[in-house]
Formats: sequence, structure tokens, C-alpha cells
Amino acid sequence: MQLSLLWAAGATGFTFAMTALGAALVFFFRKEIRPQIQRLFLGFAAGVMIAASVFSLLIPAIEQSEEAGIPGWIPAVGGFALGVAFLMAMDSFLPHLHPGSEEAEGHASSWKRTTLMVAAVTLHNIPEGMAVGLTFALAAQQEPANLSAAAALALGIGLQNFPEGAAVSLPMRREGTPPGRAFLYGAFSGIVEPIFGILIVLAAPVLQPLMPLLLSFAAGAMLYVVVEELVPEAHLGDHSNTGTLSVMAGFLLMMLLDIALG
Repeated sequence: MQLSLLWAAGATGFTFAMTALGAALVFFFRKEIRPQIQRLFLGFAAGVMIAASVFSLLIPAIEQSEEAGIPGWIPAVGGFALGVAFLMAMDSFLPHLHPGSEEAEGHASSWKRTTLMVAAVTLHNIPEGMAVGLTFALAAQQEPANLSAAAALALGIGLQNFPEGAAVSLPMRREGTPPGRAFLYGAFSGIVEPIFGILIVLAAPVLQPLMPLLLSFAAGAMLYVVVEELVPEAHLGDHSNTGTLSVMAGFLLMMLLDIALG
């Protein structure tokens, strides 16, 4: 328990630090990143999350179920559907505003625009923190060799967190928020990753029988974020291959990390 907790804390601390590093761009740029660069970042993040959902979450969930004598598709399909439903419900309930959008989503709220923007990215960081925590808990309970696969997942999510931090801080700076405050908002959007990652590890001994279901749940939640937000935004504007190719690049990199390190 203590070892897996340290692993998860270090890994989710890294993903949080990458979010903060991206938010720190606000100290060097006054304007938002060019649309083509944004599409590249968003597409890359989408590709990483798609590959992570398949190779780091769904496949281990199926394999662990079959080792326990349970048909692999049962927890994979059930957990995936629950993850999608959970994120969809949170998306409908929690007031939030996607960077670059003008109209808030979720329940009507008197929250400030900055708070709504932070809420959007924070909501979508929850399944990422869960995914990292689950993979490290799985590595601690099974084979130490799984530790490298968990580290690969943390590395991939950390890389795609960099543009997420910038996607919060830079629009805030453009709207007149002081750089220091914009940085704090951008960095704070990633704090849920270590929180949920550590909580999952702490609950792992009790949740062990449900591990395949939870892995699939995290995969469904992550893919909901990809389909609902990242892929559409990566293809905004003039028709371009930038978004498409960056999705493929992100997928290939995450697949390479998982296979080479796993």
C-alpha cells in the first residue's frame, strides 16, 4: 500500500507539474497560441488519451477479468458505459465554460467566467487522475513489471497536460486577468489528478475485486472527453490535416511508450 501510494503520488505529482508548466506560458506570452498550434496540441492530447484508454486501461481490464474466470467483455463494456454516463452527467450538471467558447454549459450559474473555464478543465482531469492511480495500484498488487506500463501512462498524460494548462491561463490573460492569477487558475485545474489518483490507491484494497470495472470506467470517461471536446476542437477552423495528423502522432507515441516500457 505504502509503495503504491508513493508511486501514485509521484506520478500524479508529475502530471500536475506539467499542467502548471503549461500554465506558466502566461508569463512569456500575452496572446493566445495560434489556432493551428492549438489544433496540434489538442489533437496530440486526443491521440494520447485514445491510446492510453485502449492499451493501459481496457486491455488490462479484459486480461485481469479473464484470469479471474470472468468473460472479459462484461466488465469492459459495463465499466466503459458507466464511465461515459458519469462524465456525461457531470458535464450536464456542473457549470463550466470551455476555453474559446462564449456560452457556458451545465446548470445556469452566477460563477465568473474564469471559474467556469477552470471547472471545464478540472472536470476532464478527473478520469486522468483515476487512470494513473488505478494503473499504479494494479502494478503494486500484481507484477512489478506493470510499473513501467503505469509510468508510461503517467508520462503520456503529463505530456498532454502541458497544453491544457496553457489553454486555461492564456485566454484568462487575454481577458485582463493578471499573469500571476491566470497561472494559479491554470495550475489549479490539474490539482484533481493527484487528489483522485491518491484516493484510488487508498481505496484499492477494498476495490480490488472491482479493478477491471474501474479500469474500464476510467477508459470510458477519458474517451468521452476525447470525443466530446478534444477531437471537435482539434478540427475547428479551415480544413487542415494538422488536427488529424496530431491525433495519429499522439496515439503512436502513447502506444510506443506502453509497448516499449510495458
